[in-house]
Amino acid sequence: MTIRLDPFYLIVDDADALSQLVPLGVKLVQLRIKGQSDTRIAQEIRSAKAICTQYGTQLIINDYWQAAIDARCNFVHLGQEDLNSADIPALRNAGIRIGISTHDEAELTRALSFKPDYVALGPIYPTRLKKMPWAPQGLERIAHWKRLIGDCPLVAIGGLNIERLAGVFGAGADSAAVVTDISLHSNPQNRVLQWLDATRAQC
Repeated sequence: MTIRLDPFYLIVDDADALSQLVPLGVKLVQLRIKGQSDTRIAQEIRSAKAICTQYGTQLIINDYWQAAIDARCNFVHLGQEDLNSADIPALRNAGIRIGISTHDEAELTRALSFKPDYVALGPIYPTRLKKMPWAPQGLERIAHWKRLIGDCPLVAIGGLNIERLAGVFGAGADSAAVVTDISLHSNPQNRVLQWLDATRAQC
């Protein structure tokens, strides 16, 4: 069954940030933890899950698929490298949905072979988050990806801001994933409210 993603897809590094931003009305959030011990990761996931359950928010766990199974989460996001080690049948048997990152057509073909619940394309624009080996994809690539994947939801990520939303959604993206435009903002809470208003207006 095809799912419908919320148009605003927030990505945060820890449960503390999630606890401050989800209560504002966020309905789709990814917990992307880096460089922590297994114990700390498990704690962060448990905290994030409790908060998202309280507010009716869909939680997506990045990378740590086994920890997501252990915590009885229901959605993970996997990069291409994660696909080399992730136990996809175990995730499906646990009832966990899967989103997959893509950057070129070979990766998209591979991703679709796993029958993902969404496909992410990026970076759409230059991003400050990390150095990327891929050139910015641009709006035409969003439209091309959407033609290729059909009903499968498409998440756009990389360098997005509110001013770029009309083009991103107009090209065919179903959801806009946001990291630095909020995490590096002087007032993340206010910026989230602006994003919520802007995405609701577009969709």
